[in-house]
Formats: sequence, C-alpha cells, structure tokens
Amino acid sequence: QVQLVESGGGLVQAGGSLRLSCAASGRTFSSYRMGWFRQAPGKERDFVAGFSWSGASTYYGDPVKGRFTVSRDNSKNTVYLQMNSLKPEDTAVYYCAGRVFGRNMYASREYDYWGQGTQVTVSS
Repeated sequence: QVQLVESGGGLVQAGGSLRLSCAASGRTFSSYRMGWFRQAPGKERDFVAGFSWSGASTYYGDPVKGRFTVSRDNSKNTVYLQMNSLKPEDTAVYYCAGRVFGRNMYASREYDYWGQGTQVTVSS
C-alpha cells in the first residue's frame, strides 16, 4: 500500500508558476509508475504528465507541453510537477497517482493509488 499527499496548490495570476509536490509513504515508492492528472468542474479527469514504464522517459498532455515538467526524487519519496506560464484554463484540482501494473499511463483507470488532490486556480 502507498499513500499519496499532494501540496503546493494555490491561487496564481496568469503567466505565473507553481510547483506541486506529491509525497508518498511506503518503502516501495521507486517501483510505482507515477503520474499527474487534473480535473476541472464538470469535466473528466485528464492526464497531465507521467513517467514511462521504465521511468526513463516523461510524457505530457498536449495542453501542458512545453510549460510543465514532471520529476521525481526517490530518495525523498516525492514526485514534483513544475508548472510555468500558467493559464486560466489550467485551473483544476490536481491529483498525483501511482500505478503498479497498468501499462497505459494516459488512462486514469490504470492507476491504483490516488492523492486527495490540490486546487490550482489561475486568475486572468
């Protein structure tokens, strides 16, 4: 079992930056394939960023490519999402998630563990 706790959300003006953190419990954190998703009111939960099966590569949803960067520090059991050049359409609750055997990093159903989410609001 692993527990995920996100932090770092808040209110920021358009063009600003935020860094989200996701702290994980458990000694097997390095074996989990991690990802970030977001969900705006009335919309589906969308893939934002994640790591490949091997963990060697990172992938991003089209709306955030070139602006967001995902990283992880296994020594700290933490995954980060650096968000730059934020736009009002980035406003959502952001979730980190971990999958054990799921192969499709883009599909939320493939993830076994979820954090409680952190709100990001970007004002225009």
